[in-house]
Amino acid sequence: MRQIAIYGKGGIGKSTTTQNLTAALAEMGNKIMIVGCDPKADSTRLILNGLAQRTVLDTLREEGDDIDLDEILKEGFGGIKCVESGGPEPGVGCAGRGIITSINMLESLGAYEDDLDYVFYDVLGDVVCGGFAMPIREGKAEEIYIVASGEMMAMYAANNISKGILKFADTGGTRLGGIICNSRKVDNEFEMLKAFAEELGTQLIHFVPRDNVVQRAEINKKSVIDFDPKDPQADEYRTLAKAIQDNEMFVIPKPMTQDRLEEILMQYGFLGA
Repeated sequence: MRQIAIYGKGGIGKSTTTQNLTAALAEMGNKIMIVGCDPKADSTRLILNGLAQRTVLDTLREEGDDIDLDEILKEGFGGIKCVESGGPEPGVGCAGRGIITSINMLESLGAYEDDLDYVFYDVLGDVVCGGFAMPIREGKAEEIYIVASGEMMAMYAANNISKGILKFADTGGTRLGGIICNSRKVDNEFEMLKAFAEELGTQLIHFVPRDNVVQRAEINKKSVIDFDPKDPQADEYRTLAKAIQDNEMFVIPKPMTQDRLEEILMQYGFLGA
């Protein structure tokens, strides 16, 4: 069983990428569980065809500790098992605590079955908070993939996440598997992200082009593979899934200074225009 966490700046498309990626992996015959680690609880809606799943924290608040697995775990497209951690009531507590509580609850209820091929954690990009760093810190996730684009703040966040991986690499054993570009059609985006990944000591594992079919699929509450399996964009997610399934490059990243990050941005014309 491979445990993988997907990180990236808020709004970069982590949840969309994760759900389309896991749909492709499920289509390939893999058994998968997604653990949504975002308080918005939107990490599994495309897999569940729009179902707003009851979160672990809401269930615990309403029913106490004595709950059954089927109250917090639902199956969706391709038999993918879906769990949403949820978050605290607004203005109360740390959202990251939901991740810790959920994983502990799933472990105690036997959700991590032997026949699972993958567990994916869709995590908020703020590794400053200890709760969000939990999959890295405690070695729950063995592989990290960072979703980024050619925009400065997305690359800044990716570099910052790499600092978190570096900090816990020895104690948690987590490694960076690569950068996934979720394209925003920035000038020289492919070349920029490839250079950025190489500077970190990793790889650009796939460049996912921007295509409005992703939004059309989302409006229909489906992944692209579920919505239109013959669309070329579905093949992009299949290529990403194959690249992750076959990946053997796992590294301790080498985060760069802010000056070096800006040099890369300027070199590819983003800041120098």
